Amino acid sequence: MGRPTATVEFKAIADQNPETATFIEGLPGHGLVAAIAVDQITQQLGLTHHGSLHSDLFPPVTSFTEGQIQDPVRVYAGETPSVLTLQSDVVLPPTSYRALGKCLREEIMAQFERAVFLVGAPAQSESEVGDVQGVATTDALKEELTAANIPLAAASGLVGGVTGALANDFYQSRIPTMILIVQANPFYPDPIAAQSLIENAVEPLVDFDIETPELEQQADAIQSELEQVAAQYQQLIQNEQASQSQDLDQPVPSMYQ
Repeated sequence: MGRPTATVEFKAIADQNPETATFIEGLPGHGLVAAIAVDQITQQLGLTHHGSLHSDLFPPVTSFTEGQIQDPVRVYAGETPSVLTLQSDVVLPPTSYRALGKCLREEIMAQFERAVFLVGAPAQSESEVGDVQGVATTDALKEELTAANIPLAAASGLVGGVTGALANDFYQSRIPTMILIVQANPFYPDPIAAQSLIENAVEPLVDFDIETPELEQQADAIQSELEQVAAQYQQLIQNEQASQSQDLDQPVPSMYQ
């Protein structure tokens, strides 16, 4: 008899029902730009802890802040503007992606009308850091990106990791989805890229105003604080790549994670 399939469960904390909300994903990825940007958005908009995600598939760790224990994977919500954000203090393993997508679709999707995924791509030069481009699942969303002066990604590419998995899950489920790709420092957590992502892409799309100068002012401190999470993320990526066999003679599209 096989082992039961592990699931991801959403446990609501606050009784909120934001209408036609925009869901913004902020899980740890390259340069931690999504995590940094969404943390800034959550704090400045004063979003409420809406609920938490729990699963045996997640790393068995304890998260805390300001002397108080909290759930590592959390959802925040607000009504003005109508926004839901997803944050995690840990890097989530690939084994959890499918169950996580199912949970978001079945338990939280009713509360949002579109999803915005944030992802960092290794910049090839210092001058590229902060450049943003977008991709979308529908022509209407592509028009929104263009109207917000966000260049559409011209080249072919792949988005990997948890962001790529969730975005594909939403796409297959016909949930209106956009991915914002920002060029980030190839080696360290990058609050400057996160600042550009907020100012040049997220704000025009979602129509709110976030003060970001502190990201630039506190760049060194933020980088130091998040290096442990960045190291965990890099180790996960290395393990994932080592487990995959790939014919190196065949050209492949660029990968963003």
